[in-house]
Amino acid sequence: MGSELVCGIFGLLTKNGPVDADQVDRLTDLVAHRGPDGRGVRVNGNVGLGHRRLAIIDLTDDGAQPMCDRHLPIWITYNGEIYNYLELRAELEALGHVFHTASDTEVLLAAYVRWGEKCLDRFNGMWSFAIHDERDNTLFCARDRFGVKPFYYVNTATQFAFGSEIRQLLPLIGRPFADDDLIRDFLVCGLTDHTNRTFFRSVEKLPPGHRMRVDVSTGRVEVQRYYSLAPRSSTADEADTARLLRDLLDDATRLRLRSDVRVGTCLSGGLDSSSIATLAARHYALGSNERFFAITAVSEQASNNEEVYAAEVAARSELNWLRTKPSYQDFASTTETLLEVQEEPFAGPSIMMQYEVMKTARSHGVIVLLDGQGGDETLLGYHRYYAAWLLDHFRRASVRGFLSAFSDAVRAGISPRRLLMYFFGAGSSTLREAFYRWRYTFLRNPDLPESLRRFARKTRDAQQMQILEITETNLPMLLRFEDKNSMRFGIETRLPFLDYRFVEFALSLPTRIKLNKGWAKWPLRAAMQDLLPGSISWRRDKIGFAAPDQLWLNQHSPAMYEKVSNSALLARYVDLAAVRKKFYRLDLGMRWRLYCVALWGERFGIEAP
Repeated sequence: MGSELVCGIFGLLTKNGPVDADQVDRLTDLVAHRGPDGRGVRVNGNVGLGHRRLAIIDLTDDGAQPMCDRHLPIWITYNGEIYNYLELRAELEALGHVFHTASDTEVLLAAYVRWGEKCLDRFNGMWSFAIHDERDNTLFCARDRFGVKPFYYVNTATQFAFGSEIRQLLPLIGRPFADDDLIRDFLVCGLTDHTNRTFFRSVEKLPPGHRMRVDVSTGRVEVQRYYSLAPRSSTADEADTARLLRDLLDDATRLRLRSDVRVGTCLSGGLDSSSIATLAARHYALGSNERFFAITAVSEQASNNEEVYAAEVAARSELNWLRTKPSYQDFASTTETLLEVQEEPFAGPSIMMQYEVMKTARSHGVIVLLDGQGGDETLLGYHRYYAAWLLDHFRRASVRGFLSAFSDAVRAGISPRRLLMYFFGAGSSTLREAFYRWRYTFLRNPDLPESLRRFARKTRDAQQMQILEITETNLPMLLRFEDKNSMRFGIETRLPFLDYRFVEFALSLPTRIKLNKGWAKWPLRAAMQDLLPGSISWRRDKIGFAAPDQLWLNQHSPAMYEKVSNSALLARYVDLAAVRKKFYRLDLGMRWRLYCVALWGERFGIEAP
């Protein structure tokens, strides 16, 4: 078994002299929480690389970083895991490569030496890394296909720097200024992480599926895409689809159980997390004497409490089931910490539930957690996909086909009102923007974000909607929440639904199979129905680690009002006098967004441009 590391990385390139080694030390250690098991720094001339280590497999120092190739002047700092590193190692050994450690870091380096930038095509995993190739004096940086692992960077007149978190880069940019466009997008509809920019002006992200080459001598930066989700089509029938999908998900889960520390899973009680928990428990039982851990965050609010569903899965798979039930007092005392952890605003308190799951995992020695992130985006799990599905039936069978599909969806538990709303309203960006302007008259320049305009144009094509959600409008936001929450406690999360083989297969399936007889995610339901309780595999409602928003936000509104009323940053984007008058009549989502921006500005000392 190899030394797999999910960690914190940092790098600094100076354009007018040698790197300050003490500065590299300090900025590397700002993410010590990401790597509590070790650290390393390497400085050479005007390049410094730093690393914080969280050891998962082979807990020796063999995988210490930054790591150098044994024969060539090539150094790497790397955050992530190559799940198929054992298979790649065997392939490289057959080609004559001799390995000196059991580390997947060494496999990554050897793959780069052998195949150059094309090595990325061979990796199955999650990664964010930088390689200083002293042969041509460049930095080669890359981020995994879907952006599970973060890579932030700044590029100024005197320095280029990258890191796993924004806090490592803030000391390099002077006074932090807000990105006006992103603040406005967030206030209008809660959209975040839909561009390569961050809420901090001048701090950017390497996009998922992209690589970067930096010329160390000149500081020139070149970014290129190496992976894209192109439309595909599958000819599998319903029976084959369910079988193939289960095989892929099962193998993706198996690969993500490789570990020398305790592994568990997040369990909400929904279809996705229940599927992962069930498959993982079956594999885990083959190599461990202890029961597989599952952790559930329980809501105080009866309308979104899923505990009864999680209990069914825990009993059926004989899980070691842990529960956490955060109260309003927990939420109120943790709000500022959550913003500190996330570094950028977020659209609601539901991530508090995920934060509590991670905290519970660490307190019970569970260092690796599987999660069901990505299931909805790959298998049409959101209600908004029904518009494309209904149109598909209309195209194939005219009005009769539309009405038949509509009836199927209603029988599957979708309200007629919601179906009609998405069919007639989701595709009109004009209507949506007019609604926001009418509802939030106090916003200055409440334009609809461009990503949502593109989304509106694609609502008639389910596959195009999925690609946009995976790359821009939904998944990047969820992955940021997951990475920041888990790494705050030194927890590694692994996401079987985002195995690229699974994603590509799922996207290739026809809309009529993914949304079959009115059932969203039909292939997964069919694939898992013999392993899951029927109440889970054919469950009609969807919640997913939801917080008791109504209880918490209504109780927290006086504190929110005080922050909002006195925010100098918010005054740039809203009419504060109008907000003060109607704050308690605003919907809870808008109250939270105003509060979150005010709190973010205060916590990070943000100035408006």
